[in-house]
Amino acid sequence: MEINLYDVAGGALQEKANQAFAQVMGNLQDPNTPWKNKRKINICLTFEQNEERTDCTCDISVSTKLAAVKPVKTKFCTGRDLLTGSISAQEYGPGIKGQINFEDVGISTGESQENGTAAGNSVVDFRASKKA
Repeated sequence: MEINLYDVAGGALQEKANQAFAQVMGNLQDPNTPWKNKRKINICLTFEQNEERTDCTCDISVSTKLAAVKPVKTKFCTGRDLLTGSISAQEYGPGIKGQINFEDVGISTGESQENGTAAGNSVVDFRASKKA
């Protein structure tokens, strides 16, 4: 005896299997998941019959086991205001938001004193620089 997945439950089993297959393929192509982890599609048909053995009910379920998305790391600078007791946190990566560097204000760290840079005696107004 054979069954065709497309015919079971008016095509619902085939549709669920196709959806699970698409999920697995999408997970395989997701660069945020580990490449090596195995993915699975489980098709479960559970049959329960009546006492006379003349009728049975079939519960159909299709589930997937996908690779988990890799965690993303970040850093926070945290502190407490000693006067108010309030706690603050600021996320940062390569630089703290709002922090500027010499390149932002057009100063090369290799410039000489004659150009009136921070290496010389001139005052550099960082307030006039572009915002980060």
